[in-house]
Amino acid sequence: MELRQLRYFVTIAQEASFTRAAARLHLAQPGLSAQIRQLERELGHPLLDRGGRTVTLTEVGAAVLPHARAALAAAERITHTVDEFTGLLRGQVRVGLISGAAVEEFDVAAVLADFHHDHPQIGISLTEDTSERMLAALGRGGLDMALIGMTGAEPDPAIGIEVVLETAVVAAVAVADRGYGAEIALTALRDRPLICLTPGTGIRDVFERACAAAGFEPGIAYEAAAPALLLRLAARGLGVAVVPELTAEEAVAFGVRTVRIVEPELRGRLALAWRADRPASPAAKVLLGQLRIALRADG
Repeated sequence: MELRQLRYFVTIAQEASFTRAAARLHLAQPGLSAQIRQLERELGHPLLDRGGRTVTLTEVGAAVLPHARAALAAAERITHTVDEFTGLLRGQVRVGLISGAAVEEFDVAAVLADFHHDHPQIGISLTEDTSERMLAALGRGGLDMALIGMTGAEPDPAIGIEVVLETAVVAAVAVADRGYGAEIALTALRDRPLICLTPGTGIRDVFERACAAAGFEPGIAYEAAAPALLLRLAARGLGVAVVPELTAEEAVAFGVRTVRIVEPELRGRLALAWRADRPASPAAKVLLGQLRIALRADG
């Protein structure tokens, strides 16, 4: 008994005709009939009744049909499993990281290195960009996954999101600048020169949305992709940097003092994003799983 014979039998049962089944299977009808007769000989019972205008199942054929379908489905699952393992032997995974992200908290490089060690034939392409552009790339299939800053906008339901870090958004000023207390109302930043991340980044978008809700447009004097550069500019007295919360040691190292933004307090969120509405490649699924585990642990 061969799988192809079971496939022929199931097709004839569906079509109720040798002629239509042969056309669907792209076989000559005599050859198809010969294969079914061989199957019936091996089983020792006729499976099909050929006496009427249409082909019908015998009692034995009706009993055999669900088992034949189950065997074909099992064979398909075996093939799919093998294909998945084959997919882990070669291919390409495309990963995005936000520009200048404060990813020191997460050893993404270690995860990628471990993945490469386990699957050396899979290429990994890295893209550094804004959250806005990477979300668009995820939507059109240009990336498999990305570490993004949440913008505060309603996420696309087709995108899977897992927040891995949440932090306060603070103002950073030069240590020598004594014009600020421990906290400052958001509206008090209306007329201050501001140093911000570039448009399309999560914290920039969260900040601008809050300013718009408070009824003003912030005056951006300088912008850069890397928070470290914003802090250096603030340390030189060029303005107020709007950045993720710093530890005391980080503030000292950059020569700045942090001031809490209140009324309202602002929060930045770092998240892992991927397409959730369609199957990922086997390699992408494995790397995504490893990143989710690692980022949860680090976060």
